[in-house]
Amino acid sequence: MTSASLSFLAPNSILVVGASNNPAKRGYNAIARLLADGFSGDIYPVNPKLTELRGLTCYANIRDVPFAADLALICTPAATVPDIIEQCGQAGVKGAVVLASGFSETGAAGEALEQACVSAARRFGLRLVGPNTSGLFNTAKKCNLVGFQDLRSGPVGVLSQSGNMALSMITESLRHPQLGFSSYIGVGNEAEIAFHEYLHYFAEDKDTRVIATYIEGLRQGDAFLQAARQVSAHKPIVLYKSGRTASGQSAARSHTGALAGDITLCRGVMRQAGVILVERSDHLLPVAESLAYQPSASGNRIAILADGGGHATIAADELSDRGMVLAELQKSTQQRLQALLGPQAPVSNPVDFAGASDHYPELFADGCELLLSDPGVDAVLVVGLFGGYQLRFNSTLATTEERTAMSLTALQDHYKKPVVLHSVYKHHRTKALRLLEENNIPVQDSVEVAAHCISALAQYGVVQQRGQQVVPDRHPIERNLSRARDILQQVTNNAERVVTEDRGRELLMQHGIQTGSARLVQSLDELDSAMQRLSNDPLAMKVVSPQIVHKSDAGGVRLNLRGLPALQQAFGDIMTNARNYQKDARLDGVLLSPMARPGVEIILGITRDPQFGPVMMFGLGGIHVEVLRDVSFRALPLNQDDAAEMLAEIRAKAILSGVRGSNAIDHKALIDLMLRLSRLLEYHTEIEELELNPVILYEKGLEILDVRILLGESATQPVPPALAKQATSAYTSTQ
Repeated sequence: MTSASLSFLAPNSILVVGASNNPAKRGYNAIARLLADGFSGDIYPVNPKLTELRGLTCYANIRDVPFAADLALICTPAATVPDIIEQCGQAGVKGAVVLASGFSETGAAGEALEQACVSAARRFGLRLVGPNTSGLFNTAKKCNLVGFQDLRSGPVGVLSQSGNMALSMITESLRHPQLGFSSYIGVGNEAEIAFHEYLHYFAEDKDTRVIATYIEGLRQGDAFLQAARQVSAHKPIVLYKSGRTASGQSAARSHTGALAGDITLCRGVMRQAGVILVERSDHLLPVAESLAYQPSASGNRIAILADGGGHATIAADELSDRGMVLAELQKSTQQRLQALLGPQAPVSNPVDFAGASDHYPELFADGCELLLSDPGVDAVLVVGLFGGYQLRFNSTLATTEERTAMSLTALQDHYKKPVVLHSVYKHHRTKALRLLEENNIPVQDSVEVAAHCISALAQYGVVQQRGQQVVPDRHPIERNLSRARDILQQVTNNAERVVTEDRGRELLMQHGIQTGSARLVQSLDELDSAMQRLSNDPLAMKVVSPQIVHKSDAGGVRLNLRGLPALQQAFGDIMTNARNYQKDARLDGVLLSPMARPGVEIILGITRDPQFGPVMMFGLGGIHVEVLRDVSFRALPLNQDDAAEMLAEIRAKAILSGVRGSNAIDHKALIDLMLRLSRLLEYHTEIEELELNPVILYEKGLEILDVRILLGESATQPVPPALAKQATSAYTSTQ
């Protein structure tokens, strides 16, 4: 849905239902604020007990209003709202803001009342903001239906699930004198308009350059990601999400399911959608400000210009933690910096003035120009005392600092690279610092915040280069889709959810995923034949049972088996252990397979997240994955860039490239496996969880050691016929 139906958010006429002459009521304050701010449109107060309010004609009911209003502000109790929306719909009102609480947030009765509101709105095509919302404002229209004080017009649009969080941002903006807001929307219960629809509205709003969002949870997370990917290609979205812990996550059957409630998942899918995620509420506005006023960086190579080693070190640490790299300066740049600053100054990056700027603050401009002109530098972070030299050393330096500030802004305009500045003296607001802010170089009082801002500019540069068309790879990978469906149908016919490993391996094979040599052995008599087929290498044996998912816990795994007697002993032990572990378990036999060669163990898992739909997890494998939590997530479907980013995000990524003499793993084979798993989940929507743990990575190729697949409780959805036909046709065309 486009934002065309949300045009009422910039209204030319407003109907205030529940208008009041009591200054303590929202129905009075809203009208008073509209008049005080100079709202140029028409205001229609509605109250059967009043004929006039603040010089405006007051109407007894909505039917008496002579013109259809763009927007209705409903200030009445919850029980009255469905009927009022019905009347607004009949009167041709385009949209309504429902302030009252007492709806779905209160329980079943409130939910029924909310649904009555939605039904009434949809009968007439009326869009509904809320209920249980703090309201909205649009500064270009001078339409303030929240009552916030000291609003300034500016480029930041605010979309929030919390009115208090929005108020915090408005209050904080008073410390950023150049910063203002285009619009604010409090989404409330999102009964009729979903969160992601507002993104499209802000995307098309000419007064909004950046969208600052606060969310606690998303009802339609997959739709949000799709909208964010489209919008972020043209306009940055900055998001702070609360409720980031997994304390409410129920126990899952796989490591992937257990970790999916973690903030790591949110980070991954938001980055995939181009959203800039901040993890502190007080970083939301500064990052939004930088994105609104600064050019984005073309890469992540940052130069630090400092007047002290302490701030430089903090900045370097922060940038490294955020995935930035310190730019490697050209020899010629270092030589020119040395000539400028003297032999005592470190010039390799970070560049430290080493006291040279104490009486010559103009060196900030000279040094910044040398850094910006270096082709290996994508952005410059300035940290230290600039703007306060006149206070710290000599008041006569004020004029020099002011000239330097104007030089810095001219340099940024010339080189089209971002410059972010930290100053200990920000709150003194000297003229030099005001000049920077007035000319689109925001000043931060925290090194950490400044580093976050410049990192966000680099991250958004990647988003812009990528664009919105991140289409999953569509190379044909299916082999026998009919047989693959039959495998899962056999499981559901038995009213089971767990796909045993032998069936899971066969399913993967039908999608072109090699799972190695393995044999299902159902009796002692079959062991000799299976051993001969698998050669005389050491063998592994695992129990096969739909009721036993964690095989090791049940004593259902034996490794490094050689010879028939050892296999027979292991078979008997596994069966006995399995029966003792769960007496009513169905034992299909054991899976016999060659022992794997040593390599790098990783985990690949897929689960269906309640907010974001199917997501893939990648990390180091084995039994410690939930302890180490060194994992990355992306929403499905994947493309090659998504998969490559997942590999690059884990802390232990160096292991994949080879350490201490070991060889790099086969990245191409791993990414191919990830893409095939993504494609498999598209066809088999009945799969709730799929986990390969561990997968052993080699210099050439990989080996899947364990397969776990869990179907959803209602595993009855076949692959869409059109998709099945497309897949079969694609495969046939390659034969």
